[in-house]
Amino acid sequence: MSTANAARIWFITGTSRGFGREWAIAALQRGDSVAATARDAASLDDLVAEYGDRVLALTLDVTDRAACFAAVERARRHFGRLDIVVNNAGYGQFGMIEEISEDEFRAQIETNVFGAFWVTQAALPIMREQGSGHLLQVSSIGGISAFQNIGAYNASKWALEGFSQALAQEVAAFGIHVTIIEPGGFSTDWGGSSAKHARSLPAYDGVRDAAAESRKARVSSPGDPNASAKAVMEIVDAAEPPLRVFFGDAPLQIAEADYSSRLDTWRSWQHVAHLAQG
Repeated sequence: MSTANAARIWFITGTSRGFGREWAIAALQRGDSVAATARDAASLDDLVAEYGDRVLALTLDVTDRAACFAAVERARRHFGRLDIVVNNAGYGQFGMIEEISEDEFRAQIETNVFGAFWVTQAALPIMREQGSGHLLQVSSIGGISAFQNIGAYNASKWALEGFSQALAQEVAAFGIHVTIIEPGGFSTDWGGSSAKHARSLPAYDGVRDAAAESRKARVSSPGDPNASAKAVMEIVDAAEPPLRVFFGDAPLQIAEADYSSRLDTWRSWQHVAHLAQG
């Protein structure tokens, strides 16, 4: 664990509720400063009232590239540096692949992938110049596995995972760490008012019911967002933080079953791989 006690500067997207808000509060409670973004900065008024100039509340729609760069630069000018950048803003798009419109699919990618991509690109020059920094990319167990009725969401998180793993290799020499956080089900609003739903096709009603039952089984005991803040602090305090980390009890079991199945399939079809090799 790092023994450094110096207060750090955070930049967190999606701080109006859920993980982003819990982590912002935890950072502030331990004496750090936070550039907190939300679509409506007024949702952060209580944090500003309690923590004063250690909170920079910024209105940000992460689907706006120019706004992402401007927000990151404003945070740098305000605090002088950026130590921890958390790409948390996002939402869940529900719908079978056949049901999802092009606009819905594009909107999911714009928010969950490009939003994180632009904030990351904006922060990297600052961190390179400092010779330090830590990017936390909020993915999901749905970023390494996939589940019916959230295929668009899975696609967005798989993309986030891919560019973040490549990024970690690219920036390690500059003293920059990357951690991909992969939560299971938590008591946040992810599946509630923040979620979006495609227009249903009756043909999928039975599949949809099965998907709902499967999700209930996966999220039978949702995690505590407040406890997740303690986990985040352990990650950012680590001298060598992980590239990937699960949040919650369920993801490891899901991953073990999924990856075991993949390996079994690849091995059983290895003769075709050799055939293709020529």
